[in-house]
Amino acid sequence: MRASRPMSLVASAALLVALAGCAGSAGSAGAEGSGSSSAAGDAFPVTIEHAYGETTIESKPERVATVAWANQEVPLALGVVPVGMAKANYGDEDEDGLLPWTKERLDELGAKTPVLFDETDSIDFEAVADTKPDVILAAYSGLSKTDYETLSKIAPTIAFPKVAWGTTLEQMIEMNSTAMGLKAKGDALVASLDDQVAKGVADHPDLAGKTAMFAYFDPSDLSSVGFYTTHDTRPLFLEQLGMKTPKVVSDASAKSDEFYTTVSAEDADSFDDVDVIVTYGDAASLKTLQADPLIGKIPAIRDGSVALLTPDTALAAGANPSPLSLPWGLGKYLDLLDGAASTVG
Repeated sequence: MRASRPMSLVASAALLVALAGCAGSAGSAGAEGSGSSSAAGDAFPVTIEHAYGETTIESKPERVATVAWANQEVPLALGVVPVGMAKANYGDEDEDGLLPWTKERLDELGAKTPVLFDETDSIDFEAVADTKPDVILAAYSGLSKTDYETLSKIAPTIAFPKVAWGTTLEQMIEMNSTAMGLKAKGDALVASLDDQVAKGVADHPDLAGKTAMFAYFDPSDLSSVGFYTTHDTRPLFLEQLGMKTPKVVSDASAKSDEFYTTVSAEDADSFDDVDVIVTYGDAASLKTLQADPLIGKIPAIRDGSVALLTPDTALAAGANPSPLSLPWGLGKYLDLLDGAASTVG
């Protein structure tokens, strides 16, 4: 569930791991240090900078394709139905290839399901090409340079700004919306999502000031503790919810641009200042952690201050915030965190 971040937000043990109700107008988030655009508004041509250089889009695209995790949610939130997008391969509880918030938005727009690209192993370039896109959105992704070059032969492609899988929600919205000539609506979407988060946080004051870490424990090997750095959207979202980043996560984030790292269980005392741990698992897995002679000594584990996300569920997928998942699951996620925070101390 760690290693090479797949096209999904998380995967099973072998992999690693909206604006509903706003028809065609949009609402939500603020961008920081994202790829830049040559146009201040929605005029064309527009040039967007990213990790592999820059991409110029000469005219407003009519056929939008997306690859990798969640990029399709930007056009959908703004009222644009992609011609093709990645099939959900994590959190898809009814196995129809769509996460619930995506399905709801398609229904609101009265749209049929777009072509779904199976990215279980890699990008299906032939399937992407078959949709004849005018632009390919992948601002939130881990595209290799080869992936990017191959996609660019199909249509102008927007890659991640700097670090693979290190694109913030705000950056994803800004870059993808700008590529479609909808930057103003993208800015409004960012603002709307920020407002929803602020209101949700106000209803959960006990989270303020608590240190929180988003971790992963491999049940088959508890010799180390895995956690996501602040280059990943999950811990960044915890900060947005008013929680603080513990020292072990801050230090690891400063030393590397990797989105995930591990610490030996022998150094379990590194996590003594962690109030709340968010992780994938259930009550049984928590008991296993508490029974471990090293990991069980971590205060948050010992005291049960753990927010457990049942693996491969929609809520687990939604812990990585996106334009449509955030409105769908924010309240549920905050309640889960609140329950873990209530046992601190």
